[in-house]
Amino acid sequence: MTAATAGTVLVARLDNAGDVLLAGPAIRAVAHAAREVVLMVGPHGRAAGELLPGVSRVVEWRTPWIDPEPSPMTGAHALRLLRILRRTAPEQALILTSFHQSPLPLALLLRLAGTPRIAAICGDHAGSLLDVRHVVDETVDVPEAERMLALVRAAGFDLPPGDGGALAVRRPLPETGPLTGPPGYVVVHPGVSAQARAWPVESWTGAVRDLVRAGRRVVVTGGRGERALTARVAGTDAHDLGERNAGKYAHDLGGTHAGTDARDLGRTHAGTDAHDLDGRVAGPQVPGTGGRGAGPHVIDLGGKTSFAQLAAVLAGACAVVVANTGPAHLAAAVGTPVVSLFAPVVPAVRWAPYGVSTVLLGDQRAACRGSRARECPVPDHPCLSSVNSERVVEAVDRLTSVREVVR
Repeated sequence: MTAATAGTVLVARLDNAGDVLLAGPAIRAVAHAAREVVLMVGPHGRAAGELLPGVSRVVEWRTPWIDPEPSPMTGAHALRLLRILRRTAPEQALILTSFHQSPLPLALLLRLAGTPRIAAICGDHAGSLLDVRHVVDETVDVPEAERMLALVRAAGFDLPPGDGGALAVRRPLPETGPLTGPPGYVVVHPGVSAQARAWPVESWTGAVRDLVRAGRRVVVTGGRGERALTARVAGTDAHDLGERNAGKYAHDLGGTHAGTDARDLGRTHAGTDAHDLDGRVAGPQVPGTGGRGAGPHVIDLGGKTSFAQLAAVLAGACAVVVANTGPAHLAAAVGTPVVSLFAPVVPAVRWAPYGVSTVLLGDQRAACRGSRARECPVPDHPCLSSVNSERVVEAVDRLTSVREVVR
């Protein structure tokens, strides 16, 4: 069987949202030749998978040897996957992994489910588990998106003509103007999935303050579990988060994440009517910024967006300030420049935002380099704590060719 005769192809990328987004070019290459692409993900990657062009449908299984919060590997858990695979009945499967992950446990389960052709990158002896065993030199750091694309090419798939291999998401994205105001703001996303990749909270707060003083509108984003963090970084009262965005209505922006009614923007943001926005959204004054009424401001969207809405918010930004976490790759997928606060616990060459203008901040030669640590192994976290907010403002200025005028 060759790529040219592919029917249903299962592509597996079983870890976090950013990893799934980085698989996008490889998935589009498979979709170019396959009748159907079924993407297999873990629970942390599902929302990202549903945004990828070329994906026909998504199936989910929490993978005990990859998931950061693994469930026990039991017979019942394995049988659940076998049922999924037998219902899917792929003619081929491609297992996409990072250099430190083994494809062989999943290859074994695919074989037990009857999958006739399986491909993966694998340096170990695979016996009869793999039909395409693609071997790469793992001592050479290669961007994850390109590493995965190399595998699918080895399996006989390639991108369609005119597809340059950038990250991408499905369009159109949801309308998020009522949440953010007009495009041109800076997104600050302070949350991370691992403490070792985090910039200190005080540094995030200082960066927001300095961006506002520099005349920038700032939108702070985060997940449902990060509301206290985004409130602190944005300078809002966490207790009042539910009250600061009056005028929410259930059907706004898709219904699941209530937004702010545009008619109420003036009442919730310093008394300015929506008709008077004129390139800005009024907001609370920040000490030291000067001005009256509608001045530079911060909007806290912590916990207020779905993944697709977050993509739209990032698409409307002139730049995104973010650590090494999923929204960095989501920003790249919508083409927005990134200021990347990157801890070197993993190589930036592999996992920095791919295919967009990026300023990389953080000591890439720090003692934690290459450790893959989730908790910082070095006192005081010097790789990122050494970065000050002034450098972030300078990086944003460098990335944005036309600076937004905030009156």
